[in-house]
Amino acid sequence: MPNPLIGVVYHWLGGLSSASFYVPYRGVKGWRWEVLWLTGGLFSWLVAPWLFAALMTHDLLGVLMQVPGPTAGWCVLFGALWGFGGLTYGLTMRYLGLSMGMAVVLGLCTVFGTLIPPLFAGEFAAKLLDTVSGNIILLGILVTIAGIGAVALAGSRKNAALSDAEKLAGVAEFRFGRGLAVAVFSGVMSSCFAFGLAAGEPIRALSAAAGTGPLWTGLPVLCLVMFGGLVTNALWCGALILRNASVAQWLGRQGSAEAPRPPLMRNYLLAACGGMLWYLQFFFYTMGESQMGRLGFSSWTLHMASIIIFGTLWGFALREWTGTRRGIRMVVWTGIGLLVVATVIIGYGNSLV
Repeated sequence: MPNPLIGVVYHWLGGLSSASFYVPYRGVKGWRWEVLWLTGGLFSWLVAPWLFAALMTHDLLGVLMQVPGPTAGWCVLFGALWGFGGLTYGLTMRYLGLSMGMAVVLGLCTVFGTLIPPLFAGEFAAKLLDTVSGNIILLGILVTIAGIGAVALAGSRKNAALSDAEKLAGVAEFRFGRGLAVAVFSGVMSSCFAFGLAAGEPIRALSAAAGTGPLWTGLPVLCLVMFGGLVTNALWCGALILRNASVAQWLGRQGSAEAPRPPLMRNYLLAACGGMLWYLQFFFYTMGESQMGRLGFSSWTLHMASIIIFGTLWGFALREWTGTRRGIRMVVWTGIGLLVVATVIIGYGNSLV
């Protein structure tokens, strides 16, 4: 039997994993961005999905061999589109920092990823408008958007209040205009992950028929969706590596005569750690979604809200808000409070199913 309360806990664990993935990346030295992103991504999009699916499900290869071609194609396609969002998500962190970048990107993810699947399936009215539980979940979504807006507003005020030196002290490559444009694109494209999971519902059924428990039936879907993301990111990063002649950095060589030699073992370990954390958000996401019953579409809102909560907390821990006025920090905490309330509202709405 589904248990929405346990589902909320799983989504919070996924949010913590997602919000934390970039922290190890900050410790990588002597690698260009494309080398770091692709190295960590290989763990995220290839190693981890297949490893966990092989360990936690029954007859993984047999299940995937039974998947109809159109179903597999949609999963990979949506994964490739999501890959553009993931690719620019990393750039958003560079230009806006963890807290502000996540607020803008994930705000758009929340709206598109939560509302479009039921609209696409023709179930929007039945799931959101015609039931008490659906109305409560819709209220939770609106509160989520309000919380995201508060965090984004604080970020905008921070940008206006700080000097250039203070901005760069918190985020080394702070570029508000460029970062905002990248974040909007990333948010729209990243929502395609939710569409990929929805397209993979027949694969869940095949995995369940093979004997996989309900918590793990979504893992084979991740293998296909995240492979699509791998294709997009590998092509882009590969092009950058060729253009910047940075392939030698994987072997511990300097990018230039003046640059220090990269700490190779440390870099690989940090990249692997960050990549595994990036994957674990979806590992816990599929577990949480399996506990949400017929209103599982609200899982995306819970996931996004929890990422922003933990991402903002990381932003404070990493001193990204150092030097901002007390009033601006209060707006941030108000946004976090709204997101916590939204999580409770959505969880309650699911409990009424």
